Amino acid sequence: MHEAEHGRHATHADPAGKAPAHVEGVPEHGSRASASGDPAQEVPIMELRDVQVYFKTRTGSLFHPNVVKAMDGVNLKLMPGKTIGIVGESGSGKSTAANVMCGLQVPTGGKVYFKGQDYTKRSADMRKRMGRLVSVVFQDPATALNPRMIVAEQLLDPLIVHKVKSAEERKKRVKALTRLVGLPSSALEALPGQLSGGQRQRVAIARALSLGPDAIIADEPTSALDVSVRAQILNLLTDLKSKLGLSMVFISHDIQTVRYVSDSIAVMNHGHIVEYGEASELLSHPKEEYTKKLLGAAPTLLHPHLASVDSQ
Repeated sequence: MHEAEHGRHATHADPAGKAPAHVEGVPEHGSRASASGDPAQEVPIMELRDVQVYFKTRTGSLFHPNVVKAMDGVNLKLMPGKTIGIVGESGSGKSTAANVMCGLQVPTGGKVYFKGQDYTKRSADMRKRMGRLVSVVFQDPATALNPRMIVAEQLLDPLIVHKVKSAEERKKRVKALTRLVGLPSSALEALPGQLSGGQRQRVAIARALSLGPDAIIADEPTSALDVSVRAQILNLLTDLKSKLGLSMVFISHDIQTVRYVSDSIAVMNHGHIVEYGEASELLSHPKEEYTKKLLGAAPTLLHPHLASVDSQ
């Protein structure tokens, strides 16, 4: 079993429960230490136990179609305040894992737990709750944002849908989120098409943070950006993790990108986790040939902390 075992302590409270905010004016986040401080009482923010996702294909016979095993016996634990990087080539199963975690895909087998509760087969109420507790940052911000809504409306929308606070408090929260992700206040009145690619991704990140989620699933969040802007977004995610105590799953085909934001890395191939470990150890001493292949193929990324974080 491949598991992430390190992180801060979580409470045993209902997943909808929230703790005080880390940053003034920004929605509170749920990744917190347990009151007892006992490591033995650590509860994962999210856990996959022997998860399988099988898809029938149009090949084979009518009664015996061929099956693609997108995930086959995957075990992972996301601990409070930690980041798991999932890396693999196209078709490895990493994006399917993301879909399972955020509730877009019901597994064929296995169990999915959120803060100790079984969320494998989610009712409508559970799906609504998960929409508030787990946010997703997608690959292309241009398609993730509504082109007809200004940034202020994009950030207000989830707060209105989930009836968070009063109208005045929502406006304050939007302004705080904008500052947090490094956008100028003038961006609030802009349409996505008037912003650069890096600025659009900052808007997408701010929107993902708007409801104070317990976990963020970042699915290839920098692959559509230029290298210099990519470094700035990686810096931003690292800073947010530190400021807010975020738990995050960072998914990428580029193992060099994953290394900068992840505490641990799971390497996926053909639906299996073929290697898992602490990021520094796995990258310094990879055991599997597939991991070595990914390391050999990945270009050297400009270290993100050598790039200034601005609003590009």
